[in-house]
Amino acid sequence: MVATPEKSQSVKPSPTHGQERVAVLLMGYGEVESYEDFANYNEQALNLLTAKFAPVPNWIYPPLAKILAMFDFHEWGHQHDNFISPHNKIFEQQRAGIEKQLQAKWGDQVQVFKAFNFCAPFLPEQVLSEIKAEGFQKLLIYPLLVVDSIFTSGIAVEQVNKALEKLEDKDQHWVQGLRYIPSFYNEPEYINLTAQLVEEKITTDLAAAYLPSQIGIVLMNHGCPHEAKGFVSGIDESQALYEAVREKLMYKYPLISVGWLNHQTPLIKWTQPHAELAAQNLINLGAKAIVFMPIGFATENHETLLDVHHIVHALKRRNSEVTYVEMPCVNDHPEFLQMAAEWANPQIEVLLSENALSVNPQLAAVQASEHHHHHHH
Repeated sequence: MVATPEKSQSVKPSPTHGQERVAVLLMGYGEVESYEDFANYNEQALNLLTAKFAPVPNWIYPPLAKILAMFDFHEWGHQHDNFISPHNKIFEQQRAGIEKQLQAKWGDQVQVFKAFNFCAPFLPEQVLSEIKAEGFQKLLIYPLLVVDSIFTSGIAVEQVNKALEKLEDKDQHWVQGLRYIPSFYNEPEYINLTAQLVEEKITTDLAAAYLPSQIGIVLMNHGCPHEAKGFVSGIDESQALYEAVREKLMYKYPLISVGWLNHQTPLIKWTQPHAELAAQNLINLGAKAIVFMPIGFATENHETLLDVHHIVHALKRRNSEVTYVEMPCVNDHPEFLQMAAEWANPQIEVLLSENALSVNPQLAAVQASEHHHHHHH
Protein backbone atom coordinates (compact mmCIF):
# COMPACT_ATOMS: atom_id res chain seq x y z
CA MET A 1 0.00 0.00 0.00
CA VAL A 2 1.55 3.30 -1.10
CA ALA A 3 0.67 6.46 0.75
CA THR A 4 -0.42 9.15 -1.70
CA PRO A 5 0.90 12.68 -1.20
CA GLU A 6 -2.66 14.05 -1.34
CA LYS A 7 -3.42 12.31 1.95
CA SER A 8 -0.55 13.88 3.85
CA GLN A 9 -1.46 17.34 2.57
CA SER A 10 -5.00 17.31 3.84
CA VAL A 11 -3.81 16.31 7.31
CA LYS A 12 -1.62 19.40 7.65
CA PRO A 13 -2.97 21.64 10.38
CA SER A 14 -4.08 24.98 9.01
CA PRO A 15 -2.09 27.78 10.64
CA THR A 16 -3.56 28.61 13.98
CA HIS A 17 -3.13 32.06 15.39
CA GLY A 18 0.49 32.59 16.34
CA GLN A 19 1.81 29.72 14.24
CA GLU A 20 5.01 30.52 12.36
CA ARG A 21 4.44 31.71 8.79
CA VAL A 22 6.87 32.77 6.08
CA ALA A 23 6.25 35.43 3.45
CA VAL A 24 8.35 34.79 0.35
CA LEU A 25 9.06 38.08 -1.43
CA LEU A 26 9.67 37.14 -5.07
CA MET A 27 11.33 40.13 -6.73
CA GLY A 28 11.68 41.12 -10.39
CA TYR A 29 12.27 44.33 -12.33
CA GLY A 30 8.74 44.65 -13.67
CA GLU A 31 8.00 46.36 -16.97
CA VAL A 32 5.69 49.12 -18.17
CA GLU A 33 2.23 48.01 -19.27
CA SER A 34 0.87 51.50 -19.94
CA TYR A 35 2.91 53.94 -22.02
CA GLU A 36 2.00 56.77 -19.64
CA ASP A 37 4.23 55.09 -17.05
CA PHE A 38 7.43 55.22 -19.12
CA ALA A 39 8.83 58.41 -17.57
CA ASN A 40 8.11 57.27 -14.02
CA TYR A 41 9.60 53.82 -14.68
CA ASN A 42 12.73 55.32 -16.26
CA GLU A 43 13.24 57.68 -13.34
CA GLN A 44 13.13 54.73 -10.88
CA ALA A 45 15.56 52.77 -13.05
CA LEU A 46 17.95 55.72 -13.44
CA ASN A 47 17.95 56.30 -9.69
CA LEU A 48 18.58 52.69 -8.77
CA LEU A 49 20.64 51.37 -11.68
CA THR A 50 22.34 54.03 -13.77
CA ALA A 51 23.43 55.98 -10.71
CA LYS A 52 25.65 53.04 -9.80
CA PHE A 53 27.84 53.22 -12.89
CA ALA A 54 27.34 56.53 -14.67
CA PRO A 55 28.54 59.92 -13.42
CA VAL A 56 25.08 61.52 -13.68
CA PRO A 57 23.93 64.32 -11.34
CA ASN A 58 20.52 63.79 -9.68
CA TRP A 59 18.74 66.81 -11.19
CA ILE A 60 19.12 65.26 -14.64
CA TYR A 61 16.97 62.21 -13.82
CA PRO A 62 13.45 63.66 -14.31
CA PRO A 63 14.15 65.39 -17.68
CA LEU A 64 16.31 62.48 -18.86
CA ALA A 65 13.55 60.02 -17.92
CA LYS A 66 11.09 62.01 -20.07
CA ILE A 67 13.46 62.01 -23.05
CA LEU A 68 14.05 58.27 -22.71
CA ALA A 69 10.27 57.80 -22.48
CA MET A 70 9.93 59.39 -25.93
CA PHE A 71 12.45 56.90 -27.35
CA ASP A 72 10.65 54.01 -25.62
CA PHE A 73 7.32 55.18 -26.95
CA HIS A 74 8.74 55.38 -30.47
CA GLU A 75 10.29 51.91 -30.24
CA TRP A 76 7.42 50.08 -28.55
CA GLY A 77 4.57 52.07 -30.09
CA HIS A 78 5.64 52.84 -33.66
CA GLN A 79 8.31 50.30 -34.52
CA HIS A 80 6.64 47.37 -32.78
CA ASP A 81 2.89 47.83 -33.23
CA ASN A 82 2.18 49.05 -29.70
CA PHE A 83 4.20 46.32 -28.02
CA ILE A 84 3.21 45.58 -24.44
CA SER A 85 5.77 43.63 -22.44
CA PRO A 86 4.57 40.19 -21.30
CA HIS A 87 7.08 40.32 -18.41
CA ASN A 88 4.65 41.10 -15.57
CA LYS A 89 2.12 38.49 -16.68
CA ILE A 90 4.80 35.79 -16.93
CA PHE A 91 6.21 36.86 -13.55
CA GLU A 92 2.77 36.42 -11.99
CA GLN A 93 2.62 32.89 -13.48
CA GLN A 94 6.05 32.22 -11.98
CA ARG A 95 4.87 33.52 -8.59
CA ALA A 96 1.70 31.41 -8.64
CA GLY A 97 3.58 28.30 -9.81
CA ILE A 98 6.28 28.61 -7.14
CA GLU A 99 3.64 29.24 -4.45
CA LYS A 100 1.71 26.15 -5.56
CA GLN A 101 4.85 24.00 -5.25
CA LEU A 102 5.73 25.46 -1.84
CA GLN A 103 2.21 25.10 -0.45
CA ALA A 104 2.17 21.46 -1.49
CA LYS A 105 4.97 21.03 1.06
CA TRP A 106 4.24 23.71 3.69
CA GLY A 107 0.51 24.37 3.37
CA ASP A 108 -0.66 27.85 4.37
CA GLN A 109 2.47 28.48 6.40
CA VAL A 110 4.06 29.89 3.27
CA GLN A 111 2.73 32.55 0.93
CA VAL A 112 4.51 34.04 -2.09
CA PHE A 113 4.21 37.76 -2.81
CA LYS A 114 5.64 39.50 -5.86
CA ALA A 115 7.42 42.85 -5.86
CA PHE A 116 8.74 44.82 -8.83
CA ASN A 117 11.75 47.13 -8.50
CA PHE A 118 10.29 49.78 -10.78
CA CYS A 119 6.52 49.23 -11.06
CA ALA A 120 3.70 50.40 -8.81
CA PRO A 121 1.48 49.08 -7.30
CA PHE A 122 3.99 46.31 -6.58
CA LEU A 123 6.93 48.37 -5.35
CA PRO A 124 8.72 46.64 -2.44
CA GLU A 125 7.43 49.21 0.05
CA GLN A 126 3.81 48.66 -1.02
CA VAL A 127 4.11 44.87 -0.86
CA LEU A 128 5.98 44.80 2.45
CA SER A 129 3.35 46.95 4.14
CA GLU A 130 0.77 44.37 2.97
CA ILE A 131 2.94 41.52 4.31
CA LYS A 132 3.23 43.32 7.66
CA ALA A 133 -0.52 43.98 7.76
CA GLU A 134 -1.22 40.29 7.18
CA GLY A 135 0.76 39.46 10.31
CA PHE A 136 3.81 37.76 8.81
CA GLN A 137 6.96 38.00 10.92
CA LYS A 138 9.36 35.92 8.82
CA LEU A 139 10.59 37.07 5.46
CA LEU A 140 12.44 35.30 2.63
CA ILE A 141 13.82 37.76 0.05
CA TYR A 142 13.97 35.99 -3.32
CA PRO A 143 15.11 38.04 -6.34
CA LEU A 144 14.27 35.81 -9.32
CA LEU A 145 17.52 36.68 -11.06
CA VAL A 146 19.80 34.18 -12.79
CA VAL A 147 22.90 36.14 -11.85
CA ASP A 148 23.23 37.74 -8.46
CA SER A 149 25.46 40.70 -7.81
CA ILE A 150 25.57 43.58 -5.41
CA PHE A 151 24.83 45.61 -8.53
CA THR A 152 21.58 43.83 -9.56
CA SER A 153 19.95 41.99 -6.70
CA GLY A 154 21.63 44.58 -4.49
CA ILE A 155 18.90 46.90 -5.77
CA ALA A 156 16.30 44.51 -4.39
CA VAL A 157 17.93 44.48 -0.96
CA GLU A 158 18.39 48.26 -1.10
CA GLN A 159 14.66 48.74 -1.69
CA VAL A 160 13.69 46.20 0.96
CA ASN A 161 15.94 47.92 3.50
CA LYS A 162 14.42 51.33 2.74
CA ALA A 163 10.92 49.90 3.08
CA LEU A 164 11.68 48.03 6.32
CA GLU A 165 13.10 51.21 7.82
CA LYS A 166 9.87 53.06 7.04
CA LEU A 167 7.73 50.23 8.39
CA GLU A 168 9.63 49.55 11.62
CA ASP A 169 7.93 49.91 14.99
CA LYS A 170 9.66 51.85 17.74
CA ASP A 171 11.19 49.29 20.11
CA GLN A 172 10.59 45.87 18.52
CA HIS A 173 11.01 45.18 14.80
CA TRP A 174 8.08 43.22 13.32
CA VAL A 175 10.48 41.14 11.20
CA GLN A 176 11.64 38.29 13.45
CA GLY A 177 13.37 36.16 10.84
CA LEU A 178 14.97 37.05 7.51
CA ARG A 179 16.75 35.00 4.85
CA TYR A 180 17.85 35.61 1.28
CA ILE A 181 18.20 33.47 -1.85
CA PRO A 182 21.02 34.76 -4.04
CA SER A 183 20.73 33.44 -7.59
CA PHE A 184 20.98 30.26 -9.58
CA TYR A 185 23.60 30.77 -12.30
CA ASN A 186 25.53 27.79 -10.87
CA GLU A 187 22.61 25.48 -10.07
CA PRO A 188 23.04 22.23 -12.09
CA GLU A 189 19.26 21.87 -12.69
CA TYR A 190 19.05 25.31 -14.33
CA ILE A 191 22.16 24.68 -16.45
CA ASN A 192 20.79 21.29 -17.56
CA LEU A 193 17.36 22.70 -18.38
CA THR A 194 18.66 25.53 -20.61
CA ALA A 195 20.96 23.15 -22.49
CA GLN A 196 18.13 20.62 -22.87
CA LEU A 197 15.77 23.28 -24.28
CA VAL A 198 18.37 24.23 -26.90
CA GLU A 199 18.86 20.57 -27.87
CA GLU A 200 15.10 20.02 -28.19
CA LYS A 201 14.66 23.14 -30.33
CA ILE A 202 17.45 22.12 -32.69
CA THR A 203 15.99 18.62 -32.99
CA THR A 204 12.53 19.92 -33.94
CA ASP A 205 13.47 22.96 -36.06
CA LEU A 206 16.94 22.53 -37.57
CA ALA A 207 18.41 19.02 -37.34
CA ALA A 208 16.85 17.82 -40.62
CA ALA A 209 18.41 20.60 -42.71
CA TYR A 210 21.79 21.35 -41.12
CA LEU A 211 24.83 19.48 -39.86
CA PRO A 212 25.59 20.08 -36.17
CA SER A 213 28.72 22.07 -37.12
CA GLN A 214 26.56 24.41 -39.26
CA ILE A 215 24.32 25.37 -36.33
CA GLY A 216 25.58 28.35 -34.34
CA ILE A 217 24.30 28.91 -30.81
CA VAL A 218 24.35 32.33 -29.16
CA LEU A 219 23.84 31.97 -25.40
CA MET A 220 22.64 35.39 -24.28
CA ASN A 221 23.64 36.91 -20.97
CA HIS A 222 22.55 40.15 -19.36
CA GLY A 223 25.11 42.78 -20.35
CA CYS A 224 27.31 44.09 -17.53
CA PRO A 225 29.24 47.36 -17.26
CA HIS A 226 32.95 46.84 -16.58
CA GLU A 227 33.17 49.84 -14.28
CA ALA A 228 30.33 50.26 -11.81
CA LYS A 229 31.80 52.52 -9.14
CA GLY A 230 33.32 49.51 -7.42
CA PHE A 231 30.04 47.55 -7.41
CA VAL A 232 30.56 43.95 -8.50
CA SER A 233 28.38 43.75 -11.62
CA GLY A 234 28.03 40.01 -12.22
CA ILE A 235 30.48 39.51 -15.09
CA ASP A 236 32.25 36.53 -13.47
CA GLU A 237 28.99 34.76 -12.59
CA SER A 238 27.53 35.34 -16.07
CA GLN A 239 30.72 34.04 -17.66
CA ALA A 240 30.62 30.93 -15.43
CA LEU A 241 26.98 30.30 -16.42
CA TYR A 242 27.88 30.55 -20.11
CA GLU A 243 30.83 28.15 -19.74
CA ALA A 244 28.63 25.62 -17.90
CA VAL A 245 25.84 25.62 -20.51
CA ARG A 246 28.38 25.55 -23.37
CA GLU A 247 30.09 22.55 -21.75
CA LYS A 248 26.80 20.62 -22.08
CA LEU A 249 26.40 21.40 -25.80
CA MET A 250 29.82 21.92 -27.37
CA TYR A 251 30.75 18.29 -28.07
CA LYS A 252 27.87 18.11 -30.50
CA TYR A 253 27.61 21.76 -31.56
CA PRO A 254 31.07 23.33 -31.85
CA LEU A 255 29.91 26.83 -32.86
CA ILE A 256 28.78 28.42 -29.59
CA SER A 257 29.38 31.97 -28.40
CA VAL A 258 28.29 34.08 -25.49
CA GLY A 259 26.26 37.10 -26.65
CA TRP A 260 25.75 39.95 -24.20
CA LEU A 261 22.54 41.99 -24.32
CA ASN A 262 24.02 45.37 -23.40
CA HIS A 263 22.35 48.71 -22.76
CA GLN A 264 24.66 50.62 -25.09
CA THR A 265 25.06 53.74 -22.96
CA PRO A 266 27.72 56.26 -23.92
CA LEU A 267 30.97 56.47 -21.90
CA ILE A 268 30.46 53.00 -20.40
CA LYS A 269 32.52 49.96 -21.37
CA TRP A 270 30.18 46.96 -21.68
CA THR A 271 30.79 43.21 -21.88
CA GLN A 272 31.73 41.88 -25.33
CA PRO A 273 30.84 40.44 -27.78
CA HIS A 274 27.32 41.85 -27.88
CA ALA A 275 24.77 39.37 -29.21
CA GLU A 276 24.72 40.69 -32.80
CA LEU A 277 28.50 40.56 -33.15
CA ALA A 278 28.55 37.08 -31.59
CA ALA A 279 26.08 35.80 -34.19
CA GLN A 280 27.96 37.44 -37.07
CA ASN A 281 31.20 35.84 -35.88
CA LEU A 282 29.55 32.40 -35.93
CA ILE A 283 28.15 33.05 -39.42
CA ASN A 284 31.67 33.96 -40.56
CA LEU A 285 32.80 30.54 -39.24
CA GLY A 286 30.24 28.75 -41.42
CA ALA A 287 27.04 28.72 -39.38
CA LYS A 288 24.02 28.41 -41.67
CA ALA A 289 21.52 28.62 -38.79
CA ILE A 290 21.70 30.63 -35.56
CA VAL A 291 19.84 29.82 -32.35
CA PHE A 292 19.44 32.66 -29.83
CA MET A 293 18.88 31.34 -26.31
CA PRO A 294 18.59 33.73 -23.33
CA ILE A 295 20.33 32.03 -20.40
CA GLY A 296 20.97 35.09 -18.23
CA PHE A 297 17.25 35.94 -17.97
CA ALA A 298 14.59 33.80 -16.30
CA THR A 299 11.60 35.95 -17.36
CA GLU A 300 10.81 37.31 -20.83
CA ASN A 301 11.18 41.09 -21.17
CA HIS A 302 11.71 43.77 -23.78
CA GLU A 303 15.43 42.91 -24.01
CA THR A 304 14.89 39.24 -24.80
CA LEU A 305 12.11 40.16 -27.25
CA LEU A 306 12.60 43.60 -28.86
CA ASP A 307 16.40 43.73 -28.65
CA VAL A 308 16.73 40.25 -30.12
CA HIS A 309 14.18 41.11 -32.88
CA HIS A 310 16.34 44.12 -33.81
CA ILE A 311 19.46 41.96 -33.85
CA VAL A 312 17.86 39.32 -36.08
CA HIS A 313 16.52 42.03 -38.39
CA ALA A 314 19.99 43.57 -38.77
CA LEU A 315 21.60 40.17 -39.36
CA LYS A 316 18.98 39.20 -41.97
CA ARG A 317 19.81 42.30 -43.99
CA ARG A 318 23.45 41.19 -44.19
CA ASN A 319 23.00 37.40 -44.22
CA SER A 320 19.62 36.64 -45.76
CA GLU A 321 20.50 32.99 -46.46
CA VAL A 322 20.89 32.14 -42.76
CA THR A 323 18.02 30.73 -40.65
CA TYR A 324 17.43 32.44 -37.29
CA VAL A 325 15.65 30.85 -34.32
CA GLU A 326 14.66 32.96 -31.30
CA MET A 327 14.03 30.97 -28.14
CA PRO A 328 12.09 32.05 -25.04
CA CYS A 329 13.48 32.25 -21.49
CA VAL A 330 12.61 29.43 -19.09
CA ASN A 331 9.61 31.53 -17.96
CA ASP A 332 6.94 29.32 -16.34
CA HIS A 333 8.32 26.00 -17.63
CA PRO A 334 7.04 23.45 -15.06
CA GLU A 335 10.56 22.10 -14.43
CA PHE A 336 11.82 25.59 -13.71
CA LEU A 337 9.01 26.38 -11.27
CA GLN A 338 9.71 23.14 -9.47
CA MET A 339 13.43 23.84 -9.08
CA ALA A 340 12.81 27.47 -8.06
CA ALA A 341 10.58 26.22 -5.24
CA GLU A 342 13.15 23.59 -4.24
CA TRP A 343 15.81 26.29 -3.82
CA ALA A 344 13.53 28.06 -1.34
CA ASN A 345 12.77 25.01 0.82
CA PRO A 346 15.98 24.94 2.93
CA GLN A 347 15.63 28.67 3.75
CA ILE A 348 11.95 28.27 4.68
CA GLU A 349 12.89 25.36 6.91
CA VAL A 350 15.47 27.51 8.72
CA LEU A 351 12.98 30.38 9.13
CA LEU A 352 10.31 28.10 10.59
CA SER A 353 12.67 26.35 12.99
CA GLU A 354 15.04 29.06 14.23
CA ASN A 355 14.31 31.25 17.23
CA ALA A 356 12.78 34.61 16.49
CA LEU A 357 15.16 37.51 16.02
CA SER A 358 14.53 40.33 18.41
CA VAL A 359 15.73 43.59 16.91
CA ASN A 360 15.26 46.96 18.58
CA PRO A 361 15.61 49.67 15.90
CA GLN A 362 16.29 52.31 18.56
CA LEU A 363 19.52 50.58 19.58
CA ALA A 364 21.01 51.12 16.12
CA ALA A 365 21.42 54.87 16.57
CA VAL A 366 22.80 54.40 20.08
CA GLN A 367 25.36 51.83 18.89
CA ALA A 368 26.45 53.88 15.91
CA SER A 369 27.19 56.89 18.13
CA GLU A 370 29.00 54.72 20.71
CA HIS A 371 31.25 53.19 18.05
CA HIS A 372 31.93 56.60 16.65
CA HIS A 373 32.81 57.80 20.16
CA HIS A 374 35.22 54.90 20.80
CA HIS A 375 36.85 55.48 17.48
CA HIS A 376 37.94 58.97 18.37
CA HIS A 377 39.62 58.06 21.64
